[in-house]
Amino acid sequence: MSAIEAVYIFDEHNNLLLSHTYTGRPSPPSVLLPLYLQHAAPRSSVLYFPSLNPSTVLYSIIQDNLLFFSPSSGTDSGEPLLVLEFLHRVADALEEFLGSPLLASKIAGNYDVVAQILAEIADAGVVCQGEANALRDVVETGPGVLNNLLGKVGLPGNASVPGLSGGGGSLGIGGSGGLQRPGSGISSLQPAQTAQGSAIPWRRSNVRHTSNELYVDIVETLSVTLAPSGRPLAAFAYGSIAFTSKVSGVPDLLLSLSTGGKGAGMGHRGDQLRSVMERTVFHPCVRLARWKSEGVLSFVPPDGRFALCGYEVDLLGADTPLTAGKNAYSSLGLPAGVEVTTGLGSSGNDFEVRLTQPSNSGAAGSAAAASLQSNLGGGGGLGSRPSSFRAGAAGSGDSKGPSLENLVVRVPLPTTVRNVTELRPSKGEAHWSPVDGCVEWKVAAKDFGPMGAVLRCTIQGPLAADGDDAGAVLNGLTATTYDYNDDEPSAYQAGEKDEKHSNGLSVPVSREAKVAKSRELMPTSATLSFGVKGWLASGLKVESLLLDNKKSRGLGQEVKPYKGVKYLTVSREGIEVRC
Repeated sequence: MSAIEAVYIFDEHNNLLLSHTYTGRPSPPSVLLPLYLQHAAPRSSVLYFPSLNPSTVLYSIIQDNLLFFSPSSGTDSGEPLLVLEFLHRVADALEEFLGSPLLASKIAGNYDVVAQILAEIADAGVVCQGEANALRDVVETGPGVLNNLLGKVGLPGNASVPGLSGGGGSLGIGGSGGLQRPGSGISSLQPAQTAQGSAIPWRRSNVRHTSNELYVDIVETLSVTLAPSGRPLAAFAYGSIAFTSKVSGVPDLLLSLSTGGKGAGMGHRGDQLRSVMERTVFHPCVRLARWKSEGVLSFVPPDGRFALCGYEVDLLGADTPLTAGKNAYSSLGLPAGVEVTTGLGSSGNDFEVRLTQPSNSGAAGSAAAASLQSNLGGGGGLGSRPSSFRAGAAGSGDSKGPSLENLVVRVPLPTTVRNVTELRPSKGEAHWSPVDGCVEWKVAAKDFGPMGAVLRCTIQGPLAADGDDAGAVLNGLTATTYDYNDDEPSAYQAGEKDEKHSNGLSVPVSREAKVAKSRELMPTSATLSFGVKGWLASGLKVESLLLDNKKSRGLGQEVKPYKGVKYLTVSREGIEVRC
């Protein structure tokens, strides 16, 4: 296994914040950054630079507008996924200690902590400890490690340091092998764990909380593509289970999920869950044997918030018929849909966007809705099911009243469109962005009802070029060329809008010809964004979250943690309708 050579961190202005070398003589950041910026965005996470000596593979990630580099020189460039995962672990560890979002000022102001994190994660380029939670056992924090080691050695209070001698200040070595101030124990440096680290790699030792709480947040991101006929081409939900553990000691938890009726007839619970949850990835704390045999998540969680599981769900399924129709939104259980009609108006330069609410979205959504309980019991009852998606404050945001919010429709237009002269929304606000080349329409959830909403737009094409033939449809109008003669009345005085052929006869321009000319200005797709609290498109739900007191350590028998579950489905331009 090849070693990690170095880590470089740049701020949002591409200024070098930190350079940490583990082994070898890697290419300097001043050489790598210009080569990286030469590539057009979006840039690949793995770039190869054969012009360098030796040839270098550059691995990079971007988090919170900070750029992370890790170069690998020579012929053995290592495993790309290992290096990229290492960079992600570095970013997560910095967020764990410095807070989120990760800012350049935090890294510059806490270099003592950052240097310890980088030194503990890898030693001589070999990855040692990648769990940010467990790093708290070995990384010194507090008012300032450098101040403790240098600035305040042997000095009382916050006195300044005139020198290393004087005032009786001396540097003593404690029995445990660490630096010690006279008259104080090593605990004055406020380490998280000064002796041996925790036996569980991902959980720090001696965890104590005044209030014991457990939270499960399941978030699904939609990616749906519909054909012009309304037939769904692809429909996926990418889910993530975020878990927050604030429990003293070492808790042993058991999380049970159900599919909400999907995958019935596939055997026991584990088979049903695996038929719905595809391409699952788990945190190292999950016992895979229990998941494979029983379909439950048994684990000892890290302290704090972490990603417990990730998965993918095919909303269409293998048995979905490939039939055309406009009931795709209802069959998928989506709370809103969008339809685009082009070529409207007398000149065919209008298009209409219709935001609809499927008639049975509430019923379909209720089958997929999951229960939100402030305190889950062993049985994990479902409770009442919602009858419809509610808007904003009208909905409680749980399974009894899923709340729909942040409805946004974006319609990208061809680059030949010069302007959108008229935007006529029946509800909400719409505007045309020439820079992005799209129309954005925002509808408040409280205004979105069963009748839906409609947006009508009129577009303008490019200006006519010299030498173009008469009768060209530009800007939605017929551009006719007239010959002026002083002896005859001009055509514009007679109000003629007809084309003139070579024989002098005027032929009216048909609407079909105008529509054909305007067709190249029409949109080809539209995207829909929204968020729904208290509903999951996949139909997953939490049945129970149990604490095993027999296997748990450091937690009294009478302690019952507070448990909460939340569900969120989002579409970030994830629903695309082609037209």
